[in-house]
Amino acid sequence: MIEIERKFLVTSFEFKNEAYAKKSIIQGYLSSNPERMVRIRTNGKDGFITIKGKGNKSGMSRFEWEKMIPLEEATALLKLCEEGAIEKIRYEVKVGDHVYEVDEFFGENEGLVMAEIELESEDEVFKKPSWLGKEVTNDEKYYNAYLSNNPFTKW
Repeated sequence: MIEIERKFLVTSFEFKNEAYAKKSIIQGYLSSNPERMVRIRTNGKDGFITIKGKGNKSGMSRFEWEKMIPLEEATALLKLCEEGAIEKIRYEVKVGDHVYEVDEFFGENEGLVMAEIELESEDEVFKKPSWLGKEVTNDEKYYNAYLSNNPFTKW
């Protein structure tokens, strides 16, 4: 139940040509407290509730618990969330042995494009595609919960 991931800014839209899947995501936060974030997400025809703990010192690892819930329940729960829903399209891109999840944000976070890669360990080696930019793993302003309260377009 420990998630290990790294986040990067994306420097070009070349990833779209390499994507094998794409889905529209809307997510909100019942709690955006970094100690115990509670996220509700709709992802196409599925709904999810996720609880995340505070990240470790590197920002790469943290507790994560996620369960699929009926879409109707997720849609209802989104109405109870804090202001600042996140709207994005997620592209899945296979690079070497890993899959990057590349999020193109819309609404108040339009213009932001980030890629995440989940790893088995913090020191795991992975390939970096040419469109991958600066690493922002430990920069909390790029966390979705932060973006919901402090949108990218207002920086």
